[in-house]
Amino acid sequence: YPWGQEAFDKAKKENKLIFLSVGYSTCHWCHVMEEESFKNKEIGEIMNKNFVCIKVDREERPDVDKVYMTFVQATSGGGGWPMSVWLTPDLKPFVGGTYFPPEDGVHRVGFRTWKENKDALLQNSQKILEALLHRSEIRVRGQESPPPSKEVMATCFQQLSSSYDEDYGGFSESPKFPTPVNLNFLFTYWALHRMTPEGARALQMALHTLKMMAHGGIHDHIGQGFHRYSTDQHWHVPHFEKMLYDQGQLAAVYSRAFQISGDEFFADVAQDILLYVSRDLSDQVGGFYSAEDADSYPTTTSGEKREGAFCVWAAEEIRALLPDPVDGATEGTTLGDVFMHHYGVKETGNVSPMKDPHQELKGKNVLIVRCSPELTAARFGLEP
Repeated sequence: YPWGQEAFDKAKKENKLIFLSVGYSTCHWCHVMEEESFKNKEIGEIMNKNFVCIKVDREERPDVDKVYMTFVQATSGGGGWPMSVWLTPDLKPFVGGTYFPPEDGVHRVGFRTWKENKDALLQNSQKILEALLHRSEIRVRGQESPPPSKEVMATCFQQLSSSYDEDYGGFSESPKFPTPVNLNFLFTYWALHRMTPEGARALQMALHTLKMMAHGGIHDHIGQGFHRYSTDQHWHVPHFEKMLYDQGQLAAVYSRAFQISGDEFFADVAQDILLYVSRDLSDQVGGFYSAEDADSYPTTTSGEKREGAFCVWAAEEIRALLPDPVDGATEGTTLGDVFMHHYGVKETGNVSPMKDPHQELKGKNVLIVRCSPELTAARFGLEP
């Protein structure tokens, strides 16, 4: 059912729990759950017998998504899509998570297990909701004015500074999202504190993060634009969907980085993003597409989509595409050799099996800039 009265009435009338699945059309794990669970006859029977099932597109109903994502984040310590939440007929959530496989796995509870623990979970539901409501109450302070903006900015800067990844940039270990809003804040903080060590650190954190993202696999070095997030600390293996709102915010923040630093590198990245949007996310009649799918066909004749197929490369593909010798390089060096060295391409693929649970990227490479142009040049006896 869609989110609406018909489904709510059915749940009340039949005294059934609601199973709510929230996802979006370009999300890889949403596709996986659809194929594994929702198209599985046996799982389908469990769902239809025990629950009233509702499907929501988070791009269409961000309001519904926000309510239940808050619950999932508060109760599971994480969030994301697909989001799976079980609700009472009066729409109170009592258990939720993200991706559930059909069967129990090492780290994940399977679909079948949920129906066996219903009563205990319902008792927990009320306690969780009370705790959540208590946490989200706006505490009115009478005539007290809000804290001064300087204090708020200082706190925000300290929080970002303490969670900052000194090596790879960004503000978490994994997964890593671009979060341009944090970087814009740091630029503003720097502008107000230019002559202080904190101001210098704010600028350094923002510029280093933007550089590491642009060098990483989250940036599509061939197709341009940025993928939605990185599954690892190094900005290397992304989920391959590309969202319009990310491109818009990132184009603005890279432009700002160029204006502040004068470094052409950032201007080139902004141009790269805008070129991608104008080519792939723009409709001929003038509108924009909201996203590009994570899954794509490996070849023009393939019948089945795979994760990131447009964006990953086998070593032999690159050799075949770049066979020309390089003038002035050490003997026998081809363009392919230089490219593979610079972008971290390995014969057996450069994606860790830990980041590829369904082995869709086995033997493939996600391009990531591994060293400076100067180092790559020195490796082959070339001028930068």
